[in-house]
Amino acid sequence: MSLIVEKRNSEVFLRPRFTIDLENSKELVLKRFSDEFKKEQTTYKGSIVDGHIFIRVSKKEEHFWSPQLHLEIIEKTNKSSLLKGLFGPKPQVWTLFMFVHFVIGISFLGFGVMLYSKLSLNEPIVLPVIMMVFLPLFWTLLYFLGKIGKSTGKQQMEGLHDFMIQVID
Repeated sequence: MSLIVEKRNSEVFLRPRFTIDLENSKELVLKRFSDEFKKEQTTYKGSIVDGHIFIRVSKKEEHFWSPQLHLEIIEKTNKSSLLKGLFGPKPQVWTLFMFVHFVIGISFLGFGVMLYSKLSLNEPIVLPVIMMVFLPLFWTLLYFLGKIGKSTGKQQMEGLHDFMIQVID
């Protein structure tokens, strides 16, 4: 059993990242995960694609905010490697959130242009002003919804992390 030193980014991020220096080769670590995924384990499922490992919660345990863990293993030498991990929501949830953020951002710019045009033409500016106030508030609400989702899936994140540590150790 070796000593594992984990470097994490700030807790502020909605998608926490970490790195771990490993004293094993990339191939050995990938084989360990491959062997573990072949077992009839019920809590965590995974796949390996081109050296990237994706670990997710089983369908039985899954909910809307369930996280997944993406691991990338970078070979440093023949006997050591670097594991980079990223927790995040399921790709469908992440895509939905990014799409909504994009729509809000573009709408904010559009209403900003509308506000400028109406001011220049001395027309009523009620709608663009309301939207210029409402959209940033909605954007902030989305951020806090993401934080709530992260905290809802925190126990599963810890489980995914513990599973990963068990496999690499």
